[in-house]
Amino acid sequence: MCCFSQLSLLTEHLAQLIRIDCFTVFPREISLKVLGYLDAMSLCRAAQVSKHWKRLADDDILWRGICEQHIGQKCRNCGWGLPILEHRRTVRVLSSSPCPSPSLHSPQPLNKRELEEDLSLSERPRKRQRSETSQSTQMRALRLPLESSDSPSSQSSSSSSNVDRSLLVPSSPSPPVDSVTRPWKDVYSERLTIERNWRRGRCTVQTLKGHTDGVMCLQFSETLSHPSFPILITGSYDRTARVWNLETGTEVACLRGHTRAVRALQFDEAKLITGSMDHTIRVWNWRTGKCIRTLEGHTEGIVCLNYDSNVLASGSVDATVKVWNFRTGAAFTLRGHSDWVNSVQLWDSESNTTLPVTSSSTSMFDALASGSASPPSSSAPQIDPGKMLFSASDDGTMRLWDLTRRTCVRQFTGHVGQVQSMKLLLVDESCGESSVGSDSEVTKASRATLPPPDHPGYNPSSLTLPTGFISQAYGSSTFSSSDSSFTVPINKGKSVDGQATPSSSSKRRTPVLISGSLDNTIKLWDIDTGQALKTLFGHIEGVWAVASDKLRLVSGSHDRTIKVWAREDGRCTATLVGHRGAVTCLALGEDKIVSGSDDGDIKLWAFSG
Repeated sequence: MCCFSQLSLLTEHLAQLIRIDCFTVFPREISLKVLGYLDAMSLCRAAQVSKHWKRLADDDILWRGICEQHIGQKCRNCGWGLPILEHRRTVRVLSSSPCPSPSLHSPQPLNKRELEEDLSLSERPRKRQRSETSQSTQMRALRLPLESSDSPSSQSSSSSSNVDRSLLVPSSPSPPVDSVTRPWKDVYSERLTIERNWRRGRCTVQTLKGHTDGVMCLQFSETLSHPSFPILITGSYDRTARVWNLETGTEVACLRGHTRAVRALQFDEAKLITGSMDHTIRVWNWRTGKCIRTLEGHTEGIVCLNYDSNVLASGSVDATVKVWNFRTGAAFTLRGHSDWVNSVQLWDSESNTTLPVTSSSTSMFDALASGSASPPSSSAPQIDPGKMLFSASDDGTMRLWDLTRRTCVRQFTGHVGQVQSMKLLLVDESCGESSVGSDSEVTKASRATLPPPDHPGYNPSSLTLPTGFISQAYGSSTFSSSDSSFTVPINKGKSVDGQATPSSSSKRRTPVLISGSLDNTIKLWDIDTGQALKTLFGHIEGVWAVASDKLRLVSGSHDRTIKVWAREDGRCTATLVGHRGAVTCLALGEDKIVSGSDDGDIKLWAFSG
């Protein structure tokens, strides 16, 4: 046993030894392994200790693992999920070497995340009471910032006579432009800022003016191969469909031809399909403004439509759903609803997907557009097995139809008002209900074997990459989306530290239906049982539109507001106010909401600022 004087002497001699910075002694690999157990906040604090600690804490290997844990999915530990921002990625491999820290090797960062290409009106009556008789795009380099709705530059002309439509027609491909990369820490920080803006309701608002009556439907795409700017298409009671440059807020085309209100639309790379209260469906080449074909069959106005590469479904005021087969040119009718059919959604139950539209698929309409249409072959398949259809109606119910058997297989009842809209999502069963609609999470096997966060063997980098998430490492693979295919470098089957990662391809995904009704509520439904899982309350008037992605749910209402919801607990995280009329339609992006209103305005709510 040492006395006090001996302990003092021992402390004096050991004082310098115990002050040694372990990271100056450890090999670099060991230091990174130790820091790999820290979360993002702790890494930022560690970077403030010294210059050496900062070089280690800012290493790409550490931040890539944190990005894999959060981007595109909900983190199991903190509950936060960050947007992928698909449209901002420029995929280009600059080096085949591993991912070193830029501060220790070269001022030119290698193998990192790609850098971005560029740093009170009176209310309208309800739909049955309203009248239906009322009646210089800029290049991508301009990149105008989002402005308030009062700014003159945010308002576009309703006339498209002076529009240079060659901007919409694909031209000869331009040579690829060299792009630079940036650290994964910057990638995480940018997406964290956007997610915080979502949670706090911080956004900038831009107003697009041009329609002379209420806007009833819209869709936008930021990943088209051409043109270079994001495209928004809207339909209105003024009988037109308008094409917009979503970056600048300018109108680039106005499609005229319908004789009554345009109530539904959907577009892809090749075509636009619109449904109108004039009882017709029109197929357009939206790049040139030419109407390719007009489909007739409903006895009343068309209120909704949805199509994939083989089938078009439309719902009507006549209480029927018509299914048009692109392969054969034939159509059949589904009967069962007793009132307006307000929304339809195709679903491939065998592959558990929501049937995206691919521009490369050949349809009957594409053949007609090129003048090479031929009679349907007798051996052509009718409807793919497992193809289903959801429909929502003013009779207060939703129905699930088997298109192969042409029968209703399930009915969803619970709303006490007209069901105006619905959205189909996919739940990853391995992560429970908290991952509704997420594209990728940890599999059951990996969750069972993964140590808790406070365990010395815990490695956040061993989590499975989310679908569509680019992890630049040593190999090269090809990802594909509904709009394009591209090659990106990834770490094939390995985590950041080289360990094998479990495959997510075997996970079963369960569909969940979201519906909005004029009873002021939003409901989440179990497809298998037909029972409501959850009801969201908050709007004080009817809900006209709902949309959802992997991280959140949004709704538009007759009370002129848009609400952003945390889907897991049914909590409203933000309420957006600005429209002067009912919010009749909306679309959700990773960093924005686009909404249309009965007041004739279109608003872009951007959370990227």
